[in-house]
Amino acid sequence: MNIVIIGNGISGVTCARWIRKLSKHHITIVSEESDYFFSRTALMYIYMGHMRLQDTQPYENKFWKQNKINLQKGRVETIDFDAQVLYFDNGNEMAYDKLVLATGSKSNKFGWKGQDLDGVHGLYHLQDLAAMEKHSVGLKRGVIVGGGLIGIEMAEMFHSRHIPVTFLVRENSFWNNILPPEESEMINRHILEHGIDLRLAAELDQILDENEDGKADAVFTKSGEKIDCGFVGLTVGVSPNIDFIKQGIQTNRGILVNEFLQTSHQNVYAIGDCAELQNPQEGRRSIEAVWYTGRMMGETAAYNICEKQVPYQPQLWFNSAKFLDIEYQVYGDIQAQLPAHQGTWYKEHSDGKKAIRINFDKATNAVIGFNAMGIRLRHEVCEKWILEKRTLDFVLQNLQQANFDPELFEKWI
Repeated sequence: MNIVIIGNGISGVTCARWIRKLSKHHITIVSEESDYFFSRTALMYIYMGHMRLQDTQPYENKFWKQNKINLQKGRVETIDFDAQVLYFDNGNEMAYDKLVLATGSKSNKFGWKGQDLDGVHGLYHLQDLAAMEKHSVGLKRGVIVGGGLIGIEMAEMFHSRHIPVTFLVRENSFWNNILPPEESEMINRHILEHGIDLRLAAELDQILDENEDGKADAVFTKSGEKIDCGFVGLTVGVSPNIDFIKQGIQTNRGILVNEFLQTSHQNVYAIGDCAELQNPQEGRRSIEAVWYTGRMMGETAAYNICEKQVPYQPQLWFNSAKFLDIEYQVYGDIQAQLPAHQGTWYKEHSDGKKAIRINFDKATNAVIGFNAMGIRLRHEVCEKWILEKRTLDFVLQNLQQANFDPELFEKWI
């Protein structure tokens, strides 16, 4: 059987690896972005000089040939789902028996005037990193629009090269649609302490090309302020990268899939950021653009493609990130606004840069979620306590078991 996977991110590559473990099918991965799979979350470290591109590639170049996984560099323009043929922009064609759409995300744009000027970029693809590198030469100021995780990464990248940054955040506090008020305020303080010009409750109105040379050189905010700059980072979230495949397949925000990750075409699957579950589990979003769900979807799809039917069942929610030098972890159910049926225990260190939050069910006192700021907790311990419905008293008495600070580090638990 001939299996083609469009996209060489974590979901597509995981799918290919598991298909190879389970079968001898012919596998081809198609990507227009890069020759080899790399860790997308490490892009910032390439810019900051901590890593090279090859350091972000988990597998040696010979891995693909050794495992009989073919790599095809190219851009798919259209897909004939009935004929089961891919059409490339160079005129080439590729037939498939089963197709996996793992096309990832694209940076959001909301129709701002000037959003397509040179010097206006998101941070998702290798090409975005190249653009940042190009425009950093002689850059006097960057403006970043959007207060999410990609925005804080971009701010840190410029800050590492001593390039002044103005950070426009529409909300009244950083990432306060995800973080509870205390953690959000902690990150506000931390951003300002690093000398980044954080503007809360500030929205972009338009991007200016005052020199009429096709390049961004300033922005206007909705309050009427003009900010001169040579680069504008649009980091107002991402959305499924499906513009070229909306015809002939059922879509909503993403490509609609059932519990087995099948699309409206029996021989076509969608996984990762581009997939939208028709019936997500209670408490989970229909689209979850995070690394670990992409990996799980890749493995699940491989089993189903190889006729070992397995439903997609994501485990307990978790995520991690870094706000400059404050590490962040979340396990289970921690919402920005505390639901009425939940209680919370919160402890913040006097330095204002470390904190633990534990949410629990008021009726049973069972712990349902953890937030860790500047402190590392053991994933397996936190998950075990939540699944076993351990009480808040039990968790507090045994919290040292969850400590994951490296050896010789000062202990905070």
